[in-house]
Amino acid sequence: MTPEQAAATAKPGLAELIGAFAESPQTLRRARLLGLSGWAYHVSARAGALGEVRAETVTAAIGFIAPDAVAEGWEAAAKTTDPMDVAAWHLHELCRWGEERIGDFPRVGRLLDLTKRVAYAADGAALPLFAAWRAMPVPNSAPGAQVAVNLHLLHEHRLGVQVLAVRASGLTPLEAIIAGPEGETGAVAFGWQPPYPQVGPIVRRLMWAESVADAMAGRAYAELDRAERIELVGLLDSLRGTLRR
Repeated sequence: MTPEQAAATAKPGLAELIGAFAESPQTLRRARLLGLSGWAYHVSARAGALGEVRAETVTAAIGFIAPDAVAEGWEAAAKTTDPMDVAAWHLHELCRWGEERIGDFPRVGRLLDLTKRVAYAADGAALPLFAAWRAMPVPNSAPGAQVAVNLHLLHEHRLGVQVLAVRASGLTPLEAIIAGPEGETGAVAFGWQPPYPQVGPIVRRLMWAESVADAMAGRAYAELDRAERIELVGLLDSLRGTLRR
């Protein structure tokens, strides 16, 4: 398994695992304690690590969410809560979730070692959200909590290189969403309004962008040898199965 293949294979697992945290009823219930709507929390929790920046900066860093939708969530949250406080709360909840849901995973120590090595081998250049999150102090030293944070970092790193690869392909973020598996449904979910571009002419560019993103993300997985990359992917799959049950 090459580093690029490891990055490509790990991508859906990372998305599913972090999605399980984000969609957890307990996570959403605790988010409401901040007095934020679900959308305001989603935007400010993800981008809050950047600190007090303008909505335009958040839009540029996230990439795939429509500017008006970013501004709506970011500005609504800023009226009541400091963005960095939302990020710190989010990180605390991520650690809580990881300790509860991942702490009993049979090979949590090995998963911690492998994910940490990859996450901290990654180059943060041109990836402001990834770099900002990696600089955040982790408030919990329990292995499950630490694994959850590393999974978040790897997922954020992949999202960041995806934005770079899409732009390098000549696609706009909206075109990349439309050409992807979720199509117009994904565009609506990310706040984009019709009319939408035609899919046909842009699919090949998205395929090229995906391969570039795999190569960019794969540079961090080169920190592991071939056997370790296979082991990491297997552990992620096992963890997904455990959480599904």
